[in-house]
Amino acid sequence: MNIYLTYKALHLIAVISWMAGLLYLPRIFVYHTENQSDKNISNVFKTMERKLYFYIMTPAMIISWIFGLLLIGSIGFKELATHWLQSKLILVILLTIYHFYLGYFLQKFKMDTNTKSSKFFRFFNEVPTILLILIIFVVIFKPI
Repeated sequence: MNIYLTYKALHLIAVISWMAGLLYLPRIFVYHTENQSDKNISNVFKTMERKLYFYIMTPAMIISWIFGLLLIGSIGFKELATHWLQSKLILVILLTIYHFYLGYFLQKFKMDTNTKSSKFFRFFNEVPTILLILIIFVVIFKPI
C-alpha cells in the first residue's frame, strides 16, 4: 500500500468533515440568532453548536493538519519553498483562524452575549467557501 496515497485519502476525509462543520456551524448561528429569545430553542442550538464544534469540527481540523503535514513530509520539506504550497498553507491558516473565530462566537452564544445579527452570520458563512475554492485552485494548478 502506498503510504502517500493513504495519507492523502485520510487528509481529504478529514478536510471534508472539517469543511462540512465550517459551513454548517454559522448556519446554526443564523437560526440561533433568530431564536435567542426562546430559551428552550436556544438551549437546543447551544447543544448542537457545542457538539458540532468539539466532537466533529475540531478533531477533523486536527486530523487535517496532521495528515497535511505528513503529506508534506512524504514529498519532502523542500517543497515548502514552492509558492503553491506556501499559498495553500497561508489559506489553511486563515481557515484555521476562522475555525477558532467560530469558537469565539460559540462562547458568546453559550453566555447569551451574542450581539451579531443573523445577516452577519449569513455573510460570515461565505468565508470558508471562498477559502476552499482558492485552496482547491492552488492545489490543482500549482501556480508559480
